[in-house]
Formats: sequence, C-alpha cells, structure tokens
Amino acid sequence: MTTITLNVNDNEYEVEVAPHHTLLDVLRDKLGCTEVKNSCNQGECGACTVLVNGKPVSSCLMLAMQADGRRIITARGLAQDGKLHPLQEKFIEYGAVQCGYCTPGMLLAAKALLDENPHPSEEEVRMAISGNICRCTGYQQIVEAIMAAAAEQ
Repeated sequence: MTTITLNVNDNEYEVEVAPHHTLLDVLRDKLGCTEVKNSCNQGECGACTVLVNGKPVSSCLMLAMQADGRRIITARGLAQDGKLHPLQEKFIEYGAVQCGYCTPGMLLAAKALLDENPHPSEEEVRMAISGNICRCTGYQQIVEAIMAAAAEQ
C-alpha cells in the first residue's frame, strides 16, 4: 500500500492505495463519490468520466497512483456555493437527464469542451460527448442543453 494525495472537488485527501487500484475504485469506494459511475470498466462508455487537471479521463482506466497530486473534479464538484453549474441547470431544463446514469460523465465532457471552446458548433459538441454512451435520450436533448449553456456564457 502507498499513500497518495488527491484533490477532489477542492478537498484534499490522503488515501492508501494498492498499485492495482483505479481512480474509479478510490473515488467510489474510499471517498464516497458515487456520482462517478462504474459501468464498463473498459473506458468505452464514459460513465466514469472525471476531470483530471481539467481534462476528461475515464477513471476506470487510470490508476489511482497516476492521479497523485492532481486536481480531480467530479459532477458533484461542478456546483459551487449551493448553486448548480449552468450546465447542470441546462441539463435539467432541456430534459437531458433521464435515467441519469450517463449524466455525470456527460456533464464533465461538456465542461471540458466549454472550458476549451466556449462557443462550440453542434458538431464540436457531438464530437466532445462521443465517448459517452446514453441509452435514454438519443443525445438531442444533451446537445441542446450544452449549446444553451454555451450561449449563456
């Protein structure tokens, strides 16, 4: 076991991890971040997406040790001072949240896009979320919500 330091949603944690523990394992099982979903464990679905130093990462593929000292944002970390992030508000407004399983990963993929490109085209939005699978919405409401959030920035 090795002790690592993770900054998760602006809170610092020292966590004991084994070399085989993934970031997903540590976030869910040791830090209680159940908004990070465990689905495919192969980096194919996007449900476990988190931001690591501002970049979207499949936490099921990243070893926890690789995240030592890095800043991690989960969907819970998007809200500030009890106020939802504009992306979260637009997902609700546009009905982009149905079963909700893909929502945390979609939100973080969208945040990374808007941080890099505040006014993306619809094609750029679709490309940015292409690594996230949604079985409920058909993606249209998600794309509309992201475009609306971008328009309000």
